[in-house]
Amino acid sequence: MATKVILEPYVYTLDPNTHLICGADEAGRGPLMGNVVAGCVLLDPNNPIDGLNDSKKLTEKKRDALEPIIKEKALAWGIGQCTPQEIDEMNILNASLEAMRRAYVAMAKKCDQILVDGNKIIKTIDIPCEAVVKGDARVPQIAAASILAKVERDRQMYALDKEHPEYEFCKHKGYPTKAHLELLAKLPILDCYRKTYGPIKKIIQMRDGSGDSFDDGELLF
Repeated sequence: MATKVILEPYVYTLDPNTHLICGADEAGRGPLMGNVVAGCVLLDPNNPIDGLNDSKKLTEKKRDALEPIIKEKALAWGIGQCTPQEIDEMNILNASLEAMRRAYVAMAKKCDQILVDGNKIIKTIDIPCEAVVKGDARVPQIAAASILAKVERDRQMYALDKEHPEYEFCKHKGYPTKAHLELLAKLPILDCYRKTYGPIKKIIQMRDGSGDSFDDGELLF
């Protein structure tokens, strides 16, 4: 039986009751396609939101229910994103950080500090930035941002699914599942795919004759 990991409570370096502290997180680092989408949220300490948590620990129904509540109750919120082409140019880590910076800019609200999920700070932002490991489960501002990012990215996946139903984006959301990879073996690589990601890069190389054949196991990265 797995041991449950207890996360240490996050200790704010600035008081969120007297300072404007926003949180940022992204969705879509692992998928083979689509934008990496980030959210940034400045919560109202006088108007708390029940049920905030890491978006991955919430059901889609719960995320969808929380999204309008967050947008209504937050003092400010923003969405930022980077395209597959930008991801290929700057790599997914830098694209994720840039998407979070854009989400902060989209809030149009100057804050005293931004807390970001993970262990990397945004170096191209004009306010103090602090990285919080497992922040989406420890910091309500980051949890709220993760929910907005995930819901927005899923919304984009459903829109792409309507345009290209044969790719079944609504089912796998772009992640490298076995079913997704099997579909890609017989379908064209659309512009929404990230060409530098291992499985996509290998398929392209095979089709232009510059790569070797592979089995399903080699597709995963």
